[in-house]
Amino acid sequence: MSEEMRYLTFALGKGRLANQTLELLEEIGITCEEIKDKSSRKLIFVNEELKLKFFLAKGPDVPTYVEYGAADIGVVGKDTLLEEGRRAYEVLDLGFGKCKMCVCGPESARELLQHHEMIRVASKYPKIAKDYFYNKKHQTVDIIKLNGSVELGPIVGLSDVIVDIVETGSTLKANGLQVLEEICPLSARMIVNQVSMRMESERIRKLISDIKERLA
Repeated sequence: MSEEMRYLTFALGKGRLANQTLELLEEIGITCEEIKDKSSRKLIFVNEELKLKFFLAKGPDVPTYVEYGAADIGVVGKDTLLEEGRRAYEVLDLGFGKCKMCVCGPESARELLQHHEMIRVASKYPKIAKDYFYNKKHQTVDIIKLNGSVELGPIVGLSDVIVDIVETGSTLKANGLQVLEEICPLSARMIVNQVSMRMESERIRKLISDIKERLA
């Protein structure tokens, strides 16, 4: 009799990301019926047969659960990985949730980005903004962290530009702003806890290769 198989636990970023991940997992034969029950008050959903557990978490918390081993596997946007800077293996680009991190502002702010002058940058992503301006552009900036609609920054005069995620650019356009510089492409990524990768290497590798095949 082999040792009892332990559960592999997934932390999924709430919302569209979780839904798309669950659809993808279904395509490779991994289902979790109870997670679909919208009225459920449960926090952890189990597939007994495959020995898998799933829970939904706020995006920025997913890398934390994975780093500390509370989850073996996480699915989260690349923006969150860059901003949170947690220790985990990034093993797969899942290809959905595609968008870009950009510097945006009114056309008049474009030249402020050319001359390395001191400007104010508003962002939900201060770490990404700082890394971009300090390490790539070598421009000293004043970074202001906002939690809500960052587009307001330049409109109300809080900041010269913003660093934010751009999908279609329609919100920017509607507010007289535009993309001034692209920082990096973003999409959903699968991350794995470093210890789990060693201990459960066979199961996790099989999962990764099944998903890769499906994406191809």
